Amino acid sequence: MKFIETLFSKLQRHPKRIVFPEGTEPRVLHAAAEMVKLKIGAPILLGNVAEIERIALAEGISLARIGLIDPANASDLPMFCQWLTRLQRYRNLGPGEAEGFLTNPNYFAAMMIQHGQADGLVGGVSGFAGSLLRPLFQLVKPLPDVSFISSCMVMALKEPQFGENGVLFFADCAVIPEPTVPQLAQIGVQAGKLCAQLTGVRPRVAFLSFSSKGSSKHASAEKMSAATAQARRAAESAEMDMEIDGELQADTALLPHLAKVKAPSSLVAGQANVLIFPDLNSGNIAAKLVEHLAGADVYGQILLGLSKPCADLSRGATVETIVGAAAIVGLQAIAYRSLYPADGTGDQPEI
Repeated sequence: MKFIETLFSKLQRHPKRIVFPEGTEPRVLHAAAEMVKLKIGAPILLGNVAEIERIALAEGISLARIGLIDPANASDLPMFCQWLTRLQRYRNLGPGEAEGFLTNPNYFAAMMIQHGQADGLVGGVSGFAGSLLRPLFQLVKPLPDVSFISSCMVMALKEPQFGENGVLFFADCAVIPEPTVPQLAQIGVQAGKLCAQLTGVRPRVAFLSFSSKGSSKHASAEKMSAATAQARRAAESAEMDMEIDGELQADTALLPHLAKVKAPSSLVAGQANVLIFPDLNSGNIAAKLVEHLAGADVYGQILLGLSKPCADLSRGATVETIVGAAAIVGLQAIAYRSLYPADGTGDQPEI
C-alpha cells in the first residue's frame, strides 16, 4: 500500500473538516469531490457560491456533501469582525475595514481554523505564498514555546530503500530564508514530530551540510553541528523518542555503505528519514529536484509550529497532491491534542 493510502485508511475512521480558501479553483473542487468519494473528510469551500456552482457544473463535479461558504454573506462574519478588532494588530480598524479583511477567503479560513469551525486548512494553490501565510501567522495561535513558523515537505519516493520505505521529510523548504541555529534546531524537532505521527516510527533526523562530522571546518558546517546539539537537548528535555545527528552530507545521511565510512558510529547516517537543510535555497531546490527528476509524490508545505494543522501548497499542486495534503492535516487534527497537549483551547491569539 502506498504511503498516502495508509493515511486515507486511518482517516476514514476519523474524517475531519478541511477548509479550502480557494473554492473556485477547479483543482480544489476536484480534490474536494475526491475526499468525499474516499470518505476521508468533510471539505468546506470558500468563495462566491454561485461561481463555485457554475464551475462545478462545467467540470462535471457533484457538490453533494461539500460545504460552501461565501465569506461576504456568512453568518459568522460579524462575530469574526469583532474577534479581529480585539487583536492588537487590528485594534484600530473600523467595522468596514475589518469586514474588508475577513471577506478575503484566506483571512476567513484562518479565523475558521483558529476558532474550531474547521479541523484543518489547505490553501495556496492559486496565489503567492504570502497571501495565505500572512493571515495564518497573524490569526492562528502558535504552539507553546514556539517563536516562529516553518514548514516541511513530505516526499514519497518510488525507491523504498530511502527514508522510511521511501518516505522522507524535508524541512524547511518554504518559510525561513536564513534560519539561525536555534531555528534550525526547532525545525528539526518539529519535523521529527511530524515524521513520527505520519509513519509511526522513530524519526532519524539528519542536519545536512557539505561536510560530514567535521570533514570541513567552514562556519556553515559548524552551524549545522551546533543546531544538531541544540536539537538533541530540546528532544531530550521534552522526552521525545528520536535520533538526531549532524552535520552530515546528503549521501552520508541516506546511503548505508557511505555512512559506514564517513560516520560509522552514527545512529542516523545511512538511514535518515528527516532531512534538515541549512537554508531555504538548498531546501527548496532539493525538494523541486527530487519531485521532478526522481518522480516523487510531494505533499506540502505542511506548516510547523501552528496550534492548528495547515498546509500551504505550491501553485503547481495537482488534484492528487491537494487530496494528500488534506489527508495529512486531517490526520494531524486527530492527534494534535496528544502530540501537543498544551496547545490551548482555540482562544484568539494576542498578536
